[in-house]
Amino acid sequence: MAIGELVKRHLVDTAPLSVPAYRRLWMGQAFSHVGVAVTVVAVSQQVWELTGSSLWVGLLGLANLVPLVVFGLWGGAVADAMDRRKLLITGSFVAWGGTLLILLQALIGLNNVYVLLALVAVSATGFAVTSPARGAIIPRVLEPELVPAANALNSLVFSLGAVAGPMIGSVVLAGGGFAAAYAVDAVLFAGGLYAALRLPPVPPLGQVRRPGARAVFEGLRFIAGSPVLLMSFVVDIIAMVFALPRALFPQAAAEQFGGSLIALGWLTSAMAIGSVLGALFSGWVGRIKRQGLALVVVIAVWGLAVAAAGLVGPLWLVVAFMAVGGAADVVSSVWRQSILQLYAPDEMRGRLQGVFMVVVAGGPRLGDIRAGATATAFGMTGAWVGGGLACAVTVLVVGLSVAGFRKYRAD
Repeated sequence: MAIGELVKRHLVDTAPLSVPAYRRLWMGQAFSHVGVAVTVVAVSQQVWELTGSSLWVGLLGLANLVPLVVFGLWGGAVADAMDRRKLLITGSFVAWGGTLLILLQALIGLNNVYVLLALVAVSATGFAVTSPARGAIIPRVLEPELVPAANALNSLVFSLGAVAGPMIGSVVLAGGGFAAAYAVDAVLFAGGLYAALRLPPVPPLGQVRRPGARAVFEGLRFIAGSPVLLMSFVVDIIAMVFALPRALFPQAAAEQFGGSLIALGWLTSAMAIGSVLGALFSGWVGRIKRQGLALVVVIAVWGLAVAAAGLVGPLWLVVAFMAVGGAADVVSSVWRQSILQLYAPDEMRGRLQGVFMVVVAGGPRLGDIRAGATATAFGMTGAWVGGGLACAVTVLVVGLSVAGFRKYRAD
């Protein structure tokens, strides 16, 4: 096979971008993900400067987690009962409002960690409402065979934002302070909101359930009765809760790299660098059929890569190992999202996307809390390396013990 053909077979499939509705959705995410990543770096650094504690940085995870769980599940139920475009726009305004308030507290020099955590929770509420709607829109505007490619493109743009955002954030923080960083997010988020306004109406199909506790529990029962779906959530929780070292980055930058904000930017971007490369060369991902077994393997690779990053000293080696983990993580994300979107009927997609969002976004927040708490108890290296090793061992034991998941084939 010629080298050009080999590369083409493995490069990301851009066919979904030929569909105008998906292209608008994708471009909106391209703007907003960069801005959100800038704020993630700035908020973590601001909390670190206010408190000098990785535990407090980890509590940013809790500030995000509570609204993500509550409004993510509720937003998924609403997404099955109303026009998903309208829900996406409403949630986007809430998230944008939270960003503007975070900018305001920096401008007036409030310097109150409790207020900052509360405003992060407001922004997370908007994100919790929009994510299920966005995920449920994709299989409505694309043919089923394009859904895996669309998820790879989503992962690519998210990863690009996670690389560019921290780099931009660290430079802006060094030159203009916290207010300048939050202003970048506010401006870029406006681009994402405009893209949502340009989407066509996406009314619900099939049986419409009134949003509420009963509708949410129906979605949870559907997952509980589907071992493959349930395990796809479980292995992701293991990966993020046990291994994610994000809350340790400000401490690592301060203690290991002399307090350099540029080092903080590299640490925050490292996993996303690997995710970009993994997504760019994701053309092979849709051809893997034993996706259950493959998920277990790539999550074990993620855990081992994180552990290795915590053991090495030079910044470039830390970034390299975290990039390997990021490549494994993005492949895992494409498989998990595709299984969910194609397995669920349309009238359940919003609720199941809500659960997916709670797991995908909530797991890292729990991971932040775990990392911050274990660093306080066992030190930064123990929290970092021990978490990665625990992830690899646990996912192999749990994932391989469920025969239905281990033997699952995409076809």
